[in-house]
Amino acid sequence: MRYAEGLVIGTFAPLHRGHQLVIETALAACDHVTVMTWANPDLPDMPTAVRAGWVRRLYPEVEVIALDAADCPPDDAPDAVQQAFTAAQVPRPVDAVFTSESYGDALAEALGAVHVSVDPDRQRVPVSGTQIRANLPEHRDQLDPTVRAHFVEKVVFLGAESTGKSTLVDALGAALAEPTVEEVGRTLWVAADGDLPLADYVEICRQHVALEEAAVRRAQRFVFVDTNAITTQQYAFFFFGECPPEVQAYADRCRDRYAHVFVCATDIPFDQDGTRVHPQVQQYQDGAVRNDLTIRGIPYTVVGGTVEERVAAVRRVIGA
Repeated sequence: MRYAEGLVIGTFAPLHRGHQLVIETALAACDHVTVMTWANPDLPDMPTAVRAGWVRRLYPEVEVIALDAADCPPDDAPDAVQQAFTAAQVPRPVDAVFTSESYGDALAEALGAVHVSVDPDRQRVPVSGTQIRANLPEHRDQLDPTVRAHFVEKVVFLGAESTGKSTLVDALGAALAEPTVEEVGRTLWVAADGDLPLADYVEICRQHVALEEAAVRRAQRFVFVDTNAITTQQYAFFFFGECPPEVQAYADRCRDRYAHVFVCATDIPFDQDGTRVHPQVQQYQDGAVRNDLTIRGIPYTVVGGTVEERVAAVRRVIGA
């Protein structure tokens, strides 16, 4: 059968391969597909705007309607209430409702539409949102990388020069088999033999964010990051007395970008490898990093000791 107008509704918490099968079945059978999503109460770890965003990014050809929780009946409201609410929200008459749920027949009848049941026994995609929420690591393969990225925790390590950030990031990546992100500023600094113009600091931020996003797509649960734009901003002020506005904007976004922030203590010997400034600068940098995080209201944890002790401390904090 071919339909003019198809409807898919769901919480999509999270959007998984089963939901995608329903949406793709509707797209194959309809001239136009509307996807509606809401939750009341909303889900703080994946709110409606985020869930709707997943659908929009994966299926730009569908019309997505995301409803505010305050305007919706509670999730545990009777089916008749939910059906009446849905009927009031659809922007145009519906010819077919696509679901994999038992409520599909009644909802379609309330809308004067046909119910197209898609994989109701979960034979083709043997998973549910409840199963995924109960054990996300076990079911990560049932999530598109676009969705999976939402649940990856970026863990960043800040601190002064020669405090073991790179060593710790590499050790954690190896211990947990997760991707790492290098300190792009250091890489470009070494390549330029220490003569890095201020204009290149913007490129440092751009490349660093691009590497983070690429690492998130490969990760299972964590990405371990060596410094961020806060460090780039501090070096700009330190060497030039000024900082490009774009770099400052990247630094401002660091407040909400990372699930965990660690500061490496200055309790290991300073290693002058030819690319670092001076051991006396180390204490200034350490204080500047902590002061910046405090001003921004970013919680952080200080880690010190041997590499093994630091790895163990980080794993305790992040629950790994």
